[in-house]
Amino acid sequence: MSDILPGNVLPVPDQVYTGPMVFDAKKMEEKLQPIAVARPPAQAPNVLLVLLDDVGFGASSAFGGPVPMPTAERLAGAGLRFSRFHTTAICSPTRAAMLSGRNHHQVGMGQITETATPAPGYRSTRPNSCVPLPEILRQSGYNTAQFGKCHEVPVWETGPTGPFDHWPAFSGFEKFYGFIGGETNQWQPALVDGVAQILPPDDPDYHLMPDLADKTIEYIHQQKALTPDKPFFVYFAPGATHAPHHVPREWIKKHAGRYDQGWDVLREETFARQKELGVVPQDADLTERSAGIPAWDDLDEERKTFLRHQMEVYGAFLEYADHHTGRVIQALDDLEILDETLVIYIIGDNGASAEGGLDGAFTLTTAANGGAEYEDEAYWRENIDKIGGPEAYNHYAVGWAHAMCTPYQWTKQVASHYGGTRNAMIVHWPQAIEARGEVRTQWHHVIDIAPTILELAGLAQPHTVNGVTQIPMHGVSMAYAFNASAAEERHHTQYFEILGNRGIYHRGWTAQTRHRTPWDLVSQAVDFSEDVWELYDTTTDWTQAHNLAAEHPEKLAELQQLFLIEATRYNVIPLDDRAAQRMNPEFAGRPSLVTGSSLRLYPGMTRLNENVAINIKNRSWSASAEIVLPESGEADGVILAQGGRTGGWSFFTERGKLGFHYNFCGLLRSTVLSDSPIGPGSHQVRIEFAYNGGGIGRGGTATLFIDGSASGDTTVERTHPMYFSFDEGLDLGMDTGMPAYEGYTTPRGIFSGTIIWAQIDLGLDDHNHLVDPEEWLQAAMRHQ
Repeated sequence: MSDILPGNVLPVPDQVYTGPMVFDAKKMEEKLQPIAVARPPAQAPNVLLVLLDDVGFGASSAFGGPVPMPTAERLAGAGLRFSRFHTTAICSPTRAAMLSGRNHHQVGMGQITETATPAPGYRSTRPNSCVPLPEILRQSGYNTAQFGKCHEVPVWETGPTGPFDHWPAFSGFEKFYGFIGGETNQWQPALVDGVAQILPPDDPDYHLMPDLADKTIEYIHQQKALTPDKPFFVYFAPGATHAPHHVPREWIKKHAGRYDQGWDVLREETFARQKELGVVPQDADLTERSAGIPAWDDLDEERKTFLRHQMEVYGAFLEYADHHTGRVIQALDDLEILDETLVIYIIGDNGASAEGGLDGAFTLTTAANGGAEYEDEAYWRENIDKIGGPEAYNHYAVGWAHAMCTPYQWTKQVASHYGGTRNAMIVHWPQAIEARGEVRTQWHHVIDIAPTILELAGLAQPHTVNGVTQIPMHGVSMAYAFNASAAEERHHTQYFEILGNRGIYHRGWTAQTRHRTPWDLVSQAVDFSEDVWELYDTTTDWTQAHNLAAEHPEKLAELQQLFLIEATRYNVIPLDDRAAQRMNPEFAGRPSLVTGSSLRLYPGMTRLNENVAINIKNRSWSASAEIVLPESGEADGVILAQGGRTGGWSFFTERGKLGFHYNFCGLLRSTVLSDSPIGPGSHQVRIEFAYNGGGIGRGGTATLFIDGSASGDTTVERTHPMYFSFDEGLDLGMDTGMPAYEGYTTPRGIFSGTIIWAQIDLGLDDHNHLVDPEEWLQAAMRHQ
């Protein structure tokens, strides 16, 4: 009897009938085998994989944190808490590593997709030799579905024309409903169903989180009703609690006053609870506040007021996400399949995010576009009640992020330290796990998820998929520890690297170096050779609180050498610490969907994100259109719009006049209406933007033209140098998402006339102002 697991070669080759055959089927003496449908081994469980976003180890109440998460507590109480589970320290790499079972650089995801380069470890294009888990499960007979965030699609492939090879719907998921990219507006998300963009409901109370839970529950109900003999693999990745921290007002009220003690005392309180729960040992030490973060007691009271509210909003968002995750869990329970379903609840794809800066951000685009100086204490005081609502695109301050990573140093992006990489993880499977409410301390990493699921499903890690020999998975199964709390751990060595922050774990020891600080946009990163390395023995120093580099230089040298070996093996080299620079495809060396100096658009073309639309920033440009107005000459709505409330522009008509509006980060706005009406019938209209030059992010003059004649102009003080929005897009005939211009008189700014075509043309600037974006950003921040 063969001991080879099914699924070693996928797809399973079709078998050709070679027996006797007759002309008349009625005279067939041989009984033909019935048509077989793919099914995994009988032992294969349903799998629900939950991944939250930007949640530190010390946030959830299930791991001692201050934010109530009753669903996580419910699952942990009837399952297992893994207290030494790790991610890569940032979004796309963690997700790519988890679904592939391989290190993130090996699958080309050394950084987020928006910063891809031609280097093998940073291309953002998953090799066909690393087919992901859902495709393996699908070909083996599982039903597969993903709901929520996908941040693994190369940015030049995110447009409506594809290619779709790296989209969930072509990466093993039979059903996908969610969004493509790193973040989205929770009130007006950039929704995708399969590969088609769809608009969210026109409902003032709509929020993405309950919508995702609803769609997940509907899918599970249908799957179990129609194919109860097939297990499902459902990946629920809602994108919460990545910024923007959007949450209904009634949930925010529940958190009022909960964090008044400030981030320093909050860390101490959390640490005490963590010891009580046993997720950190009694002899562990709380690490010091990371360098650059102010002490809470040193802040003035007015600043504390809006900082407290930032955390109240974040806490509400996290509890809200857990609540709707709980609705999915309850749906399984109502179907009486919860105990037989393997539930893996990973609370964060990295540590808590410090990308909001030292004071937080009301509109997150301000930091990258050089407008943070407008968000002073007076601004926060005036807008404090809008935080978390549709008028904000908010993020909390660094101090809160660090507190949410208690007891560890640093935060998201800092792959060198556990604050960036250690995340709470729960496994719930009462049918097969005997223990209830226990803690597992074996060291594991996100690349261990796929091997675990395959082992429990009785499936092989395939040697060949679609004719391509596969690179073996790098992770190890965690199943050995489910019913053996004292089992010797099996994941012995693991490198980490994000933006030059790097380190290595090996049999209890860690060596690491923090190369750059995630919220410091001013200081130039030092040369890699000047990085200062640290050394920790985590068998006696659980939290990495006591640096032993000076006492054990030989051990440090040994681990530094091991890091280089692993980095070379898995495509980490060359190290690349460029951040803003790599956001520009021309600097980075990756493709752009739109090439040339002109883009023609037609009706139906909406929400073209900035990676697949022509780039008008830091230069002169024009937008033209042929439109038809009714006999009344009255037509309102958008001709072309890009971006949204966080920044963008709109070319529109209003009460029969032509208009243009520029919105800088929601902070500075310029509007002009034409001197004369457009008039009924067919017209060619245009806006010409003359850029001032002299650097990036400068202002200019916008002039309106009707049938070739100038008809009004306005001065634009500042423009976006980097991006308008990660989730809004370029629209023709309407303004999807949040409005770039607040004055529309039709729903979503839908144009009430007729648009034949529109076109954007780039100007003929000398481009002397197109300096290195990173150099400009540093200069702008210093100016503030």
